[in-house]
Amino acid sequence: MSTTTLTRILVPTDFSDTSMVALKYATALADVFGARLYLLHVVDNAIEMRAAGDLAMAPGQDIVGAARVRAADALAQLLTRPEREKYAATLSTETGAPFATIVQYARREQIDLIVMGTHGRGPMAHLLIGSVAENVVRKAPCPVLTVPLRGHDFVKL
Repeated sequence: MSTTTLTRILVPTDFSDTSMVALKYATALADVFGARLYLLHVVDNAIEMRAAGDLAMAPGQDIVGAARVRAADALAQLLTRPEREKYAATLSTETGAPFATIVQYARREQIDLIVMGTHGRGPMAHLLIGSVAENVVRKAPCPVLTVPLRGHDFVKL
């Protein structure tokens, strides 16, 4: 029987409640395995296209740049300084299509496990907009643990 070693755990976050639950699971697993944590927020490049159609947008306003700065600040708040040191945490903000960027990041950083929340949208919303988590599960180069907001918890929240 082989042993499982997790050294790199990725937590993609959109700062939602489900992402925070996923972070709790990831820290619990990092504690058990002595793994590093990688926190990633993807600024959807579609916001730039939506903003471009907004007549109220000021000329030259860098919507994506501003979103990246806000995301970097929010990422820094997810773990305390001692936690960032304990988990040798890497905090990253990237721009792109969320699921594709998460998968590319996992490949590039040689991630062993992705832990991410699921929003549990209804079937109609799922049909129309798809699921980032579902696409990550299908394309990821490593196992993916998806965590619903509510359910059977093995981690004390």
